[in-house]
Amino acid sequence: MVQTQTSPVRKIAFPILIALSVSHCLNDLLQSVISAAYPLLKTDLSLSFAQIGLITLVYQMSASVFQPITGLIFDKRPIAWSLPIGMTFSLVGIVSLAFATNLYWLMVSVFVVGIGSSVLHPEASRITFLASGGKRGLAQSLFQVGGNLGGSLGPLLVALLVAPFGRQYIAWFAVLALIAIWVMMPICRWYRSYLNHLKKRPMLAKVQTKRPLSAKMTAFAVGVLLVLIFSKYIYMASLTSYYTFYLIHKFGVTVQQSQIYLFVFLVATAAGTLTGGPIGDKVGRKFVIWISILGTAPFSMLMPHVGLFWTVILSFCVGFMLSSAFPAILLYAQELLPDKLGLISGLFFGFAFGIAGIASAVLGNMADDYGIEAVYNVCAFMPLLGLVAWFLPNLKKR
Repeated sequence: MVQTQTSPVRKIAFPILIALSVSHCLNDLLQSVISAAYPLLKTDLSLSFAQIGLITLVYQMSASVFQPITGLIFDKRPIAWSLPIGMTFSLVGIVSLAFATNLYWLMVSVFVVGIGSSVLHPEASRITFLASGGKRGLAQSLFQVGGNLGGSLGPLLVALLVAPFGRQYIAWFAVLALIAIWVMMPICRWYRSYLNHLKKRPMLAKVQTKRPLSAKMTAFAVGVLLVLIFSKYIYMASLTSYYTFYLIHKFGVTVQQSQIYLFVFLVATAAGTLTGGPIGDKVGRKFVIWISILGTAPFSMLMPHVGLFWTVILSFCVGFMLSSAFPAILLYAQELLPDKLGLISGLFFGFAFGIAGIASAVLGNMADDYGIEAVYNVCAFMPLLGLVAWFLPNLKKR
């Protein structure tokens, strides 16, 4: 692990980390409004499912593909006020979404909202790394759980505040964007102070960005981590997108009951996110990655063959285990390339979102062709790809 004992951040900056978590929560809440509003958009503008898919593709392009690009840009030219700049894009996009009157206007709106996400994830993850005071796992877990909370609150707020009154009420979410910008102000001041400190001590910056592995080994390790992200998010997509349909089809539960069982799974993902990072601080990232993904396989492979009660229990175990992996994977990658924090954060967030989006579409087609149970019989084997974690070098020893 790269040592940073001479870092200007000697202690974990909890106020900054809490502000980052709240910012992440509000950002992901605004992002989730798009998919939650699809039924309203489809009805208001008489959209086809193909057009809904096109809107999703445009959003994924800006929210996922652009993340490594924005991360690389801010790696080369760090800007203390990058977070409010990104949130301003989200604010403009949300207001535009509320009043769009045709497909092209909608696509421009979601594209602008996606740009806000492309700025926040790599930049906020970078600042989280810097503000950790060495406790990077704990810091990253705090940041990640904010996003989990925001993603689950968005659809609920759309159902309560928008659906009964009309799509124009989406514009009220601009208030949350303004609150997010206000929350980001102390983060920006802290980051500006950090950057000024490094400018005064250029040798300190060089020490903090020393890479632990050779270029060849670093590229290999990043490739292994991307395979692990691939396995994790394909299986997670099967649960977040189709778990309720699976429960209704196989066990005959009501829609309300299926939502409760989905909530149990989401609680597990939040708990796993909070625990994975701190455990990685103590025992090493590789161990957490290995256990989190490969350790999910027994639960995922058993789940299609048990009754309702054990399905709910196993889904909790799956959510807890798998969600603990991402903070460890991201931190491992950041420690491989401490001089490219934005690029790495953007690459892994963008790849995760992209895989989740593509997997949802592919699994939907599979469910149409072969049945919803086939999705879980096939996806149950994805965590076995966790075996590739064996090839990761142990950075904790270094």
